[in-house]
Amino acid sequence: MLLAAVRHYIDTLPARLNPARIRARRLLFSTLLIMLCSMLGASRPPTVLEQVLQTGTLKVLSRNGPTTYYEGPHGKTGFEYALLQGFADYLGVELELLDEASLANMLRRIEAGQANLAAAGLSITPQRARKVLFTQPYLEVTQQLIYRRGAPKPKSIADLDGDLLVIGGSSHVERLRELQAEYPELSWREQSSLEMIDLLEMVHRGEIDYAIVDSNAYAINAQTFPKAQLAFELGEAEQLGWAFTRQADRSLLDQAQAYLQMLEENDQLEALAYEYFDTTDRVSTSGALLFTHRLESRLPQWQDTMQAVAEETGLSWQLLAAMSYQESHWDPSARSHTGVRGLMMLTLTTARELGIKNRLDPEQSIRGGARYLKSLYERIPARISEPDRTLLALAAYNVGMGHLEDARRLTQHLGDNPDLWEDVQKHLPKLAKRKYYSGLKYGYARGWEPVKYANNIFKYRDIIAWHDQQEQRRLAMAAGSDNIDTPELPEEPDDSALMPMSVL
Repeated sequence: MLLAAVRHYIDTLPARLNPARIRARRLLFSTLLIMLCSMLGASRPPTVLEQVLQTGTLKVLSRNGPTTYYEGPHGKTGFEYALLQGFADYLGVELELLDEASLANMLRRIEAGQANLAAAGLSITPQRARKVLFTQPYLEVTQQLIYRRGAPKPKSIADLDGDLLVIGGSSHVERLRELQAEYPELSWREQSSLEMIDLLEMVHRGEIDYAIVDSNAYAINAQTFPKAQLAFELGEAEQLGWAFTRQADRSLLDQAQAYLQMLEENDQLEALAYEYFDTTDRVSTSGALLFTHRLESRLPQWQDTMQAVAEETGLSWQLLAAMSYQESHWDPSARSHTGVRGLMMLTLTTARELGIKNRLDPEQSIRGGARYLKSLYERIPARISEPDRTLLALAAYNVGMGHLEDARRLTQHLGDNPDLWEDVQKHLPKLAKRKYYSGLKYGYARGWEPVKYANNIFKYRDIIAWHDQQEQRRLAMAAGSDNIDTPELPEEPDDSALMPMSVL
């Protein structure tokens, strides 16, 4: 009763989705709770919740990967990570992730109480529910059978005629065992070390005939592996939940339930799913017409500042303009679910390191982004010539220097040149494949994103440069100076003409 009263009092304080205020509120709750526990529980063992609050750490078993958590350019990110970090903030403690590649081992470890909970997109199934306790569901997915485009499209399990591969210990195996009663001829292979993205690639390449993946994994990777196509769904949607050990003490589980219920009531679960699993491509949806419109309506507001900052830093102002369009579409108030904000989408940590006091101030954002890019550029070996050095720096701006260095080492290991963007961009997407990232220092990354990021910026830069040349010609002609010889931008832009070799 007293505990519930404290919780109610803290929850009614006006924080309203402000992360800093939420953390402060939860810290106050955990501090008061520890004080109460010390008074009420002196004669009994501490509950699981009390142990977490006393140690200040929430230990979670998870699996490094695209739908769970991975190292982004500004630290850990991912759908499960965002949920878990929010829960740790809710409790006022630190989050500690314990990586476990095998789903079967993960469930065995949580059953044995080797962590506080497990969170890795775990489907709530009757078989699993007999061994662990689950929270209320926070996401629904469907199991989808994938085939290779060009092959006969199966309409049901009865049509399968080939090699079906699934992840060992997954709910997909449980579903297939259920179906085997109806289809005795059904057979499949299991491999525990794979991610669903690996299965999609194997179908795409024709290495296997079929695979089963969850709908969220297919949604975020379908464009990367276009030959891996959806054939049909296996039954009704499944619900995902966090797993806890089956014991009488439900104190931490109850807090998790309250936290997830709060997110559901505030529509934050839906918003998080949209942020991480929405597959809309920023460049394609902006479209050429929208870019041209913004080139004329938005860019002029910031062009003088970009030119001044370019002069200070030795960068190309067209490159800064292209970067800020890729980052924010020249919207100074833009923000992302990861906490980056402003024209150049700086994190609060990066902004502080650069001495930027207000990320929403366009001039400060442009200057901060330029200085950060220049610092990354200077960390790229000077022996690398243009445009490769700039493209590598842009990739590092997007994915982080650690992941870029992983990709360059992998490029060299696979027999290609780590100093050539053409080679590195071939291998960056491999950072999303467990076969490769499990042996790399910084682990999983959405490696296709820095490839698109850097290449898009160069395309935008060329268009901006061409537009600037045409504008200068128009002004010259309007002033009666049409005798000025202004060269046309060549059909295949010469990088050295647009950007001197001595600068970005």
